[in-house]
Amino acid sequence: MTARLTLAHSPCPNDTFVFHALTHGLVPDAPATDVRLADIDVTNGLAERNELDVLKVSYAVLPHVLDDYALLPCGGAVGRGCGPLVLRRAAGPADTLAGARVAVPSTSSTAYLLFRLWADRAVPGGVGDIVVLPFHEIMPAVRDGRVDAGLVIHEARFTYHDYGLHRVTDLGEEWEKQTGLPVPLGAIIAGRSLGGRRLTELTDAVRASVRYAWRNPEASRTYVLQHAQEMATDVVDQHIELYVNSFTAELGDEGYAAVRELLGRSAALGLLPAVPDSALDLPAGP
Repeated sequence: MTARLTLAHSPCPNDTFVFHALTHGLVPDAPATDVRLADIDVTNGLAERNELDVLKVSYAVLPHVLDDYALLPCGGAVGRGCGPLVLRRAAGPADTLAGARVAVPSTSSTAYLLFRLWADRAVPGGVGDIVVLPFHEIMPAVRDGRVDAGLVIHEARFTYHDYGLHRVTDLGEEWEKQTGLPVPLGAIIAGRSLGGRRLTELTDAVRASVRYAWRNPEASRTYVLQHAQEMATDVVDQHIELYVNSFTAELGDEGYAAVRELLGRSAALGLLPAVPDSALDLPAGP
């Protein structure tokens, strides 16, 4: 009997929506999985230690794990109008962030990578101290003046007005203006040790899980809300609509171009090691 696969992804609504069918036995002939829900920092660390078979990780981590893992061409988070935001208490241009104390949810995330790429160009002299805070503490910290600005992701784009905050920039918009490409945020990776045939079967299963979710949006509703971390239902719906899109079903040429551009620009600034294009290909063979 084929061994069960170990899978880790975040409890965010887009991930639970995408993987619900796969992890609940609703995709015919799909491999059986044991799923672990964990924040992206945890899954990034699991991938760096090569501990599980399949994981959702930040694209910022991808160059560090490609020896052990292959990028799947589906299931991840790539899109338009879905980038991280830089927020502060008072409206003002980007150059006023020079020397600022900025709260971020992680320094190994794609959001932070996009922030570094943007700040290198838009903030003369660079920002000041970087403070890592849990995601849910960042907007209160900015509001209360404990930091000068905050880098936020996901549902914060729908709720930051509730904290009286102002947007300095939308890093997704900046990325799209600079490149014309969608913004790559989260990748699905699987162990190369599974072999080409099983990786292909897994890819088909993940893609089928995405399509099942679209065809049967209510099937995962209870599961998604159970793990939505007290998120309002309308925010859950907006979250899924924004982050689950055509690139989730198939990265395609444009999606791969966006990934190569992100990794290439980051390598040019010394933020990531260089990655050859061939390293992004799904392995073939047995």
